Order: sequence, then C-alpha cells, then structure tokens
Amino acid sequence: MKEFLRILRRFIPPYKKYLTLNILFNVLSAVLNLFSFALIIPILNILFKTDDEVYTYVSWTGGSWEAWKELPDVLKNNFFALVSDLIETQGGSFTLIILGVFLVVMTFLKVTSMYLAFFTMIPIRTGVVRDIRNRINRKITQLPLGFFSEERKGDILARVSGDVNEIETSIMSSLDMLFKNPILIAIYLAGMIIISWELTLFVLILLPVAGYIMGQVGKTLKRKSLVGQEQWGYLMSLVEETLSGLRIIKAFNAEKKIRERFEKSNDTFRQTTNRIYRRQQMSHPMSEFLGTVAIAIVLWYGGSLILKDDNSINAATFIYYLVIFYSLINPAKDLSKATYAVQKGLASMIRIDKILMAESNINDPEHPQPIHLEERIVYNDVWFRYQNDWILKGIHLEVQKGKTLALVGQSGSGKSTLVDLLPRFYDVDKGSITIDGVDIRQASLYDLRSLMGNVNQEAILFNDTFFNNIAFGVNTATQEEVENAARIANAHEFIMATEAGYQTGIGDRGSKLSGGQRQRISIARAILKNPPILILDEATSALDTESERLVQEALERLMQNRTTIVIAHRLSTIRRADEICVMHQGQIVERGRHEELFALDGYYKRLCDMQSF
Repeated sequence: MKEFLRILRRFIPPYKKYLTLNILFNVLSAVLNLFSFALIIPILNILFKTDDEVYTYVSWTGGSWEAWKELPDVLKNNFFALVSDLIETQGGSFTLIILGVFLVVMTFLKVTSMYLAFFTMIPIRTGVVRDIRNRINRKITQLPLGFFSEERKGDILARVSGDVNEIETSIMSSLDMLFKNPILIAIYLAGMIIISWELTLFVLILLPVAGYIMGQVGKTLKRKSLVGQEQWGYLMSLVEETLSGLRIIKAFNAEKKIRERFEKSNDTFRQTTNRIYRRQQMSHPMSEFLGTVAIAIVLWYGGSLILKDDNSINAATFIYYLVIFYSLINPAKDLSKATYAVQKGLASMIRIDKILMAESNINDPEHPQPIHLEERIVYNDVWFRYQNDWILKGIHLEVQKGKTLALVGQSGSGKSTLVDLLPRFYDVDKGSITIDGVDIRQASLYDLRSLMGNVNQEAILFNDTFFNNIAFGVNTATQEEVENAARIANAHEFIMATEAGYQTGIGDRGSKLSGGQRQRISIARAILKNPPILILDEATSALDTESERLVQEALERLMQNRTTIVIAHRLSTIRRADEICVMHQGQIVERGRHEELFALDGYYKRLCDMQSF
C-alpha cells in the first residue's frame, strides 16, 4: 500500500479539487444510505407491532460533552416519537406511505451523491494516465542515446502502451473503490458501534483477519504480474524485430524459426497470464466466503443477545444492524478486488519507473556559456569507452572553420563515435572537445546542437508531409524557404510531381520514396537549418550511381562555406577534403590530403586498393 500512496503523491496533486469533491460526495452518499436504512426499524415496528414502548419528545440543549454523547439517543427517541404521533393521528397505513416517500427521497439523494462521486473521479483517472504518458514521452526525448542502446525498442513500446494501459485498467479504475469504500466502511462501522458495540467488536476482530488473508494473496499477484509484464515486453520486442527484418527473414527462409520463437514466448506469456487471472479471480469467491462466515457469527451472537431479553438490542434494531453489516460486506469485497487490481498495476508502474526514474548523465551546466564557431573545433586527448572497452584512445584533432575533415577506416574503428561526441550524444570519459576554446560541456545542449546539421546514412524521416519533414526543427520556415532548400537539394522536381506537392504525405519513415529521394529530403532539411557545422555520416553509401550523383551535387552545395565533418566508406567522395584522418582501433593512424596519404602506402592506400579491386 505504501507504493500505491507514493503513486498518488506523485500524480494526484494537480487534481486535488476533484479529489476533495469526490471524498465529500462519498461521505454524503454513505451518511444518506445509513439514514435511509434507519427507516427499517419503525416500518418493522408498525408492521409487526413489536415495540410497545411509549416515546415522548425530549429537548436537547447541547454544550457539554455529556449532552453531545446523548445526541444519538435523543435523535432516535424524537424520531420514534414523531412516528408514534403519526400512527395515532393518521393511522398506520398513512405513516407507512410517509416513510416510503421519505425512503424514496433519501435514495434519490444517495444515488445522486454516488453519481457525483463517480463524475468527479473521471477527470482524475483520465488526467493521471495522460500525465504518465506525457512524462514517459518527455523522458524518452531527454534521455541520452546510451540508455536506449541497452534497452529493447519493443520493450520500451510495451511499457508506453501495455504497461500504461494496465495502470489505467487496474490502478486508475480502482481509484473510486479505493477512495469510496474506506469511507463507507468507516461510516457503517460508526453506525454499528452506536447500535451495539458488543456486536461490532466481533466484526472488528473478523475483518482484519480476512484482510490479512486477502493481502497475502495480493502480494503474490504483484510478483506474478511483474513477470508477466516483462514477458509481454519481450514479446513486443520480437514483433518489432520481425517487422524490421521481414525482408531478411524471407530471404533466408527463416519464417518457421521466427514463428517457433514467437509462439514459444507467447505460450510462456499465456501460462503466466493464466496464473495471474486465476489468482485475481480468487478475490471475489474468497471475500464472499469470508463475508458469509462473518455474517453467520454475527447472527449467532446477535440472536443470543435478543434471546437474553436484557433490552440491549431488540429484533427490529438487530435486523437494521444486519442490513448495515451486509452493506459493509460489499465495500469490503470491492476494496479487496481493488487491492488485487492495484497490486497488478503496481508491477506495471515498476517497469514504467525504469524510464521515468532513469538518470541522464548528459545535462545542461548550471551556468551555460555562450558558444559560437568563429575559429576552430578541437579534440583534446579524447578517450571514450562503451562499458569496459575503449572505443577512442587519445584523439587529438583540429578542424578549422570552413574546412572539410574526412574520417575513414574500417567498420568499428570509432568514426561514428568520434562524430557523436561533438553534439554530446555521448560525453567523453577523458579529455575535452572545445569550440573556440569553450568546452562543449559548458554550453547548453540547445545552443550546441543549434550549431550543427546532420545527414546520416539512413535518412530519418517522419510520417508527415514533405513540407513538415524539410521544416523539421525550424518553426518559422516559410513555403518559399522550404522550396528554396528543396531546389538546392535536387528535391523540388520530384516533390512537385506528387499529387499535393509539398503537402503530400511520405509514409512511415518515407516508405513512399526511393533511397535517393529520402536522402535529398534529409539534405534539404539540413540546408534549411543552415548550420555552421555539418556532419555527414556515410550519406551516399547506400545509393545507386544516379542517385549518388544527384545527392553528391546537393551535398557539395550544402558544404560550401561550412565546417564539415564527413564519414565516408566511398573514398571517391572525399578526394577534395582539406584533411583526411584514417582511424584504426580507436586511434588516428594517418592524416593528410588524399595525395599525401596515397603516397604513404599505408592504411589509406590499402583502403583505396580494396575499393578499386
């Protein structure tokens, strides 16, 4: 329950107004219910003539503590006196009609209060779930890339969808029961104590025992639910992998293997889910049985009090007590079911908190320094490791403003990592990177990344229009500016050939476009941003000859008068670079212009010979 209260403290404060109203209406509903049940006593007395006592009005002055203690007895006496007067003056039938009308009015007020309690709970339920989704999405955009390299994408999707839905259907749907039922139980118990403290003592002994039994079962449910949600996340990751690798799966005739892997995991998830649902469904029969046992004990003890004939309780009052006690059973059962549901939802909250509570090691400094590129970018003895392996080892590098630096080398030599350190996708472990003498860790991430534009090997596009993809990140872009960027990127012609021009949707990740078209859209986006620093990560390596020619033309226009860092596998694209750095096992082993490196007859020459071959 502590975990549940902690969740409430985290997410409920914005909805205090609705929570206050909900509690108020629940209290009102319980009190009205209690008073409407009280009409049972005079109705039974009238029908069966079980009460021969004569009631007279008693005045109540209040003030002292003794007087306040007598108030319930005074109210009961005066109510019975009023009923007795009605019977004497108007007859029993008329009195029953009056009591019936009063019961209807009280019931109307009670159900109206219940509805208003539900009404005020709805904004809390929907609002909390919305806030959780917003927080997860916000956190995903804030966390560094390193966090996601250690997590399955499908599992993260499962947390955003399945786990949040589980919280909505378990914790949020149980909020009303969790706030309403304790209020009902407390008020009904108070009424029972007033009627007979001896009988209520039995109830207070029985209920905690039943609650303990239910709680023990609920704890095991939470553990099973956590396992089930982890299995669901793994299942989602399998689906995501299958969708991403469908071409390879079919090419290698691996459909059967993929099916068997998924079906095995799906069957394991089904078995875990069966155990969860069986344990969850145990709550209603168990609470029903324990409630019946409690009623049987109360019937026995209450009946013995009546048979004693010591005037501690009469038959009509005992029936009223039983009605209240039976009304207490339903809130207790609902509370137990809600507790089960909450335990199931808490398992999902633990998985969501792995994202929400994750700490980012790449943050803005407390007092950011302004940063501009007027002279040079410098890598000063940069070391970087992933887990325990050093990826970069003592890199010294300088890029003058307006110059082009090319990075070449075998896969895994550290080229992309070296470039990813500049916009602080990762932070260096030793050494520093400076722009005009300012350590990039002393600048705000927004200012630093505003200096840079990226064109990657795989063009990252969004399921939106041409216009919105080119204007991505530039909120003030006009139609004219977007079209001009597209022309420079050799993209305007094929965009205008589509049905709606710049307002045409490009599909999921640009699925309606060819590889060359996607790359030119990506270049147009970088042109529109107009950054002083340009990062090209193998931007033409996946293109055919014709597409490469068009993209290369666009890149050359983009690179004019910019500081450019190029990662290239096709060495023909970097012949005119101002400096080429050859990387091998995390170190720069050669540097110079194309002709100089070729003449050295070293790593670079071997790379050129391999491509020529």
